[in-house]
Amino acid sequence: MPTIFFGGGTPSLMPSECFGRILDTIRKHFNVFGDTEITLESNPGTIDNIKLKDFYNLGMNRLSVGVQSLNDEKLKFLGRIHSADDAIRLIAMAQDMGLRVSGDFIYGLPGETIKDIIQTCNQINNIGLTHCSMYELTIEKNTPFGKMNLDMPDNKTMADMYMAIPENLRLPRYEISNYAMPGQECKHNQNVWDGEPYIGIGNGAAGRIFVNNTWYEQMGNHVQWNPLDTNTRAIEKVITGMRTVRGCRLTHNVRNVIDTDWINAHPELVQIKNNRVATTDAGMIVLDDIIVNMVK
Repeated sequence: MPTIFFGGGTPSLMPSECFGRILDTIRKHFNVFGDTEITLESNPGTIDNIKLKDFYNLGMNRLSVGVQSLNDEKLKFLGRIHSADDAIRLIAMAQDMGLRVSGDFIYGLPGETIKDIIQTCNQINNIGLTHCSMYELTIEKNTPFGKMNLDMPDNKTMADMYMAIPENLRLPRYEISNYAMPGQECKHNQNVWDGEPYIGIGNGAAGRIFVNNTWYEQMGNHVQWNPLDTNTRAIEKVITGMRTVRGCRLTHNVRNVIDTDWINAHPELVQIKNNRVATTDAGMIVLDDIIVNMVK
């Protein structure tokens, strides 16, 4: 088993004893190797130095921190219970333990400009993170934010902010929203994006399992176990694989669901190289449109 990922909600709230029992059960049923990537998602304010050490001693070797912002006013707007200093302290503690550390950040908040995203990138550089995720704030209708008539950045500003990230962040982009030093990429997410099988354990956890030459859409706690037809699974692989800089592997099934003629006619947006199809830098900005056009 190459990876184990404790995500969704705030798993750092669970007692470390519970974390240990889950890992012990996994080890009884699967081959867990010495280099298996074991990630725990966390939010500052839910974990202290003692609890962090407990998780580490039980096997956790990668910590994903929901920083969201390094500005206290913006954290209050987002409804977070922690401060920027809380997040920085947690990251520093994890780094001192030798853990691989990632930080999640949100940009495109009301009134933000390119100057703000450049400042965020510089702050991330100063913290010394080797991996981070940069997510655009999306406002949905009929949500508390959606009812507030917020002054959101326009599409051009958002595109400019997105393009400013790799220009100012010391970490190269390897997926549409993820950046890492070479060798520090999230192995778990890479496997999912590349169409490898994974198992969802627990309520709300989703998986894609390959058994007896058949793919299954699976959810934890026996909620769902549905077979997927070949084309449906191939399209899923296109959608996830195209999110990455390396692109989607051109397996036989994937080739059957994509329009190669359309791809070859738009080399400024998408290209085929080394048995993979991937977007160019310009194409990454309009990825959704590309997928709609390239899938038959």
